[in-house]
Amino acid sequence: MIAAAGYPGTQAVARALSLLKAFSDARPEWRLSELARAAHLHKATTHRLLAALEREGMVARDASGELYRLGPEAIALGARAARANHLRAVSRAELEALAAATGETATLEVLVDGDMLILDEVLGRGLIGATASLGTRWPAHATSTGKALLAALPPAERKGLPRTRLTRHTERTITSAAALARELEDAARRGYATAYEELERGYVAVGAAVCDPEGRPQAALSVGGPTVRLPASRVPALGRQVRAAAQRVPRAHRPAVREPGLAPVGGARGRQLVRANPRPRVPRYPQLGGAPRRIAALQVPDHGPGCRAAP
Repeated sequence: MIAAAGYPGTQAVARALSLLKAFSDARPEWRLSELARAAHLHKATTHRLLAALEREGMVARDASGELYRLGPEAIALGARAARANHLRAVSRAELEALAAATGETATLEVLVDGDMLILDEVLGRGLIGATASLGTRWPAHATSTGKALLAALPPAERKGLPRTRLTRHTERTITSAAALARELEDAARRGYATAYEELERGYVAVGAAVCDPEGRPQAALSVGGPTVRLPASRVPALGRQVRAAAQRVPRAHRPAVREPGLAPVGGARGRQLVRANPRPRVPRYPQLGGAPRRIAALQVPDHGPGCRAAP
């Protein structure tokens, strides 16, 4: 049940938002009665809120009038939010370069309520691989990005993580807090984390934290694909490549206002995100598993494991 808000009118806003957040890739349509039960609201209250949201174009109904789905204004609002995100803008060139070099899908992800939210992605070339999943959320403990971001925290802040139950997704998923702590220590030493069939069987990903100029983790980059194309022997080289790309992202930053919803992990108030400089030059990488292209271009300083404060 949604708690009563402290200011007049805010309870209605919170309830309307809870209805919008109930729509997902797994459940894109709802009947009125089902949505009311899922949101723990009375049917009459849900109907009034949906009517208001429908008038504003935030939800729409199908031809039968029985099923609700997100409306055109919700789509437009999400697109505007994505375009206005500065972290997404300064990371885009690195995502494109990683996907081009590896042939696999590259993603930019941020931590939201214990899950990793896919903020941006560039799909790989393979016919078998990840499908478009922008806006999807996955549990941090089962993803390379989540582990990379948590591993980039200072050791004192990693202590006691996680604070929620570790759900199992495959037989390889880490469900022990002690095992996860060891995994985070290894990732902190390497500067990148792996998820080998921990979220889905047959899928492996490598992730590295993106940090602000003060060394605080803000997000994470990853490259992922099927195990047939990403065997264990390929992971170390891929990890170093993703780590180097993640370390280059903060260099395109300059101080700016804090961006709501993307505060760094570990601080109650968070620090400032940074606004994009002009679009950075797309770096060129050697092609993993093939003949290298301009190896010297890869010799951008790689500061090794973990986040480092800018000098």
